[in-house]
Amino acid sequence: MLSSFDTIILAGGIGSRLSGVVSDRPKCLAEINERPFLAYLLDQLERAGIHDVILSAGYMAEKVKAAFGARHGSVALRYSREEKPLGTGGGVKRALGLCRHDYVLVLNGDSYFDFDWRDFLGWFDPAAMRLAMVLAWMEDGRRFGQVTIGDDGQVVRFQEKNEAANAGWINAGIYMIRREVLAQFVAGENFSLERDFFPARIGCGFFARGYHGRFIDIGTPESYHAAEEFFRDQKSGFKAPSS
Repeated sequence: MLSSFDTIILAGGIGSRLSGVVSDRPKCLAEINERPFLAYLLDQLERAGIHDVILSAGYMAEKVKAAFGARHGSVALRYSREEKPLGTGGGVKRALGLCRHDYVLVLNGDSYFDFDWRDFLGWFDPAAMRLAMVLAWMEDGRRFGQVTIGDDGQVVRFQEKNEAANAGWINAGIYMIRREVLAQFVAGENFSLERDFFPARIGCGFFARGYHGRFIDIGTPESYHAAEEFFRDQKSGFKAPSS
């Protein structure tokens, strides 16, 4: 079991597919029932006992900091700023400079998975694992990266979005990564975790654990509007920091 780690949320997404409904803010600040989407993620981490989070912010980063400031409930917030787009991999790699531990928990800032956090953190074995991914079972996996794991839980295949996909395990956008593995990954400054880093780690201590639970992302107008129903019981409680 891993006793200590840093946590990074990728909060720099532009949300180009949402431009018709969310055009004046980064995707993580898209309002769901009068709350920014990021607030739901931070609530979830707080319930899981995580109280220190680094926000990797790029597009309209100043709006993210203005909305959340230095704290959300009991969660202390720090910021890693991208001056130019670095991709999901580049954004995390830049944020490593603020990290204090050997492992980092990384979350996509535009998706939410209601699963057993304590089970995942208890299952993760730093003696054997260099990288671990949370998987969600999806009946229609066409919009998501699909993952195949062996009997021992090691990832044997990682495929980004596939229009021909059916039911299966998808990448839920939650990862535990050994810090030095990402820091030493040779790539350009701008690179993708999904397209570049993960495929290169197959066979190198890359594990995954699957869960059945409620999953949603806000990458399309349809899924964005569906999020209102998804979070219907978590409507109140967000207050922007005073200036």
